[in-house]
Amino acid sequence: MAIAKAERLMNLALCLLGTRRPLSKRELKASIEAYLEAGSEESFNRMFERDKDDLRELGLVIETVENLDGDAGYLARRDSNRLPAITLDAEEAAALGLAAKVWQQARLAGAASGALQKLRAAGMPEADDPYATQHSALEPRIPVHEAAFEPLMLACRDRRPVVFDYRKATAARPESRQVEPWTLECWRGHWYLAGWDRDRGAERVFRLSRITGKVRSRAGAFTAEVPDVVTVRETVESWAGETATRSALIKLRAGSGYPLRSRASAVRELGDGWDELAIPYGHGLDAWLVEFGPDVVVLEPADLRADVVDRLRAVAKG
Repeated sequence: MAIAKAERLMNLALCLLGTRRPLSKRELKASIEAYLEAGSEESFNRMFERDKDDLRELGLVIETVENLDGDAGYLARRDSNRLPAITLDAEEAAALGLAAKVWQQARLAGAASGALQKLRAAGMPEADDPYATQHSALEPRIPVHEAAFEPLMLACRDRRPVVFDYRKATAARPESRQVEPWTLECWRGHWYLAGWDRDRGAERVFRLSRITGKVRSRAGAFTAEVPDVVTVRETVESWAGETATRSALIKLRAGSGYPLRSRASAVRELGDGWDELAIPYGHGLDAWLVEFGPDVVVLEPADLRADVVDRLRAVAKG
């Protein structure tokens, strides 16, 4: 059966590459013996759609063209399916091999492996894997645990608007967001989506772990122009307080909050099991401090203290 399917895919690819005009499904069925042997029109349609998707997954660019009667025709233009010669030295091949090992997520792992196989078939040199033996315990990984990652990755690739429920750190319940997704980026172990928030009419960055429920695609084109460079990391750094513009004074329980201690510009023992820390910060320190619960008390500034209290009250309300 595997050989029969491979032969059927090859025949379909040759038909689509060899034609100068779009071929209808009826013409393709008449040209490929395996399609003529299909038990019914419904079986043929299912087989054809699967084969077409398989060829696209293998990298063949198949165009769908409608004629004047509204019937669909298919062809694969040679200029769209021809790549220039790929020349890589051993170091470049090793870098690609290492990059292919980074992904743990199933879809990307398969795509990366398939891409390497195609490059090797085209003559890419086999490179020694520096992580295969003595360094096998030290392998690069990009974790992808969020269910929203895959549909958002595909939406970014295909330029499709999406809708999802998003829970802000200060909110007890999620809100619906309509977003035109631009790009995904991993920063400090968390994935973020940058895009155009249609409801707010502005660029926004969303943390994937705060997306609840399913990501749903929407029809239609983007309404906002996609920028040439999307500075996701810089935006997240600013929101997370990496760009320090102010200084906060907090009380921290002794023996706790070591990430805060590493950021402190000054530490003073207060006694009774508490220390006083000066923390340089920008936007977003309030959300971070809430994570330490009763081990942290904000002394100043007053607006930061109020923000932390508001967040704690929102969490308490559930």
